[in-house]
Amino acid sequence: MNNLTFAMVKPDAVASGKLGKVLDATLAAGFIMLGGKLTRLTKVQAQAFYAVHKERPFYGELVDFMTSGKTFVMALERENAVQAWRDTIGATDPAEAAEGTIRKLYAEDKGRNAVHGSDSDENAQKEIAFFFSDVELISNQD
Repeated sequence: MNNLTFAMVKPDAVASGKLGKVLDATLAAGFIMLGGKLTRLTKVQAQAFYAVHKERPFYGELVDFMTSGKTFVMALERENAVQAWRDTIGATDPAEAAEGTIRKLYAEDKGRNAVHGSDSDENAQKEIAFFFSDVELISNQD
């Protein structure tokens, strides 16, 4: 059964010209893009999106990084989408990521790790709704 996940190409990968390569890898991994757009997070948006990390020592740095440039956000569909995307992108630290994963290929370090991926079906739904209205998702226009 197909389900959805949320994915984001972060400012480091967009700024370094890796967006196209990440999109190619996404499609090659069998994902169907139901929505995608280039955006730049405001500080308020970044704080809200990463609110789960508010008490963590890296929160301020994360918000600053995520507002530093353009990002590309996506709603993706595929069987077992959340786990499949996490397998496609690899470990948070690119030094620990498996060969051939997006982070191994395109991330700079643990903080500038090229992409974001939802960690559960529940969070995928929340994160998709954060960036996309129902009418922006192709699956809702059938």
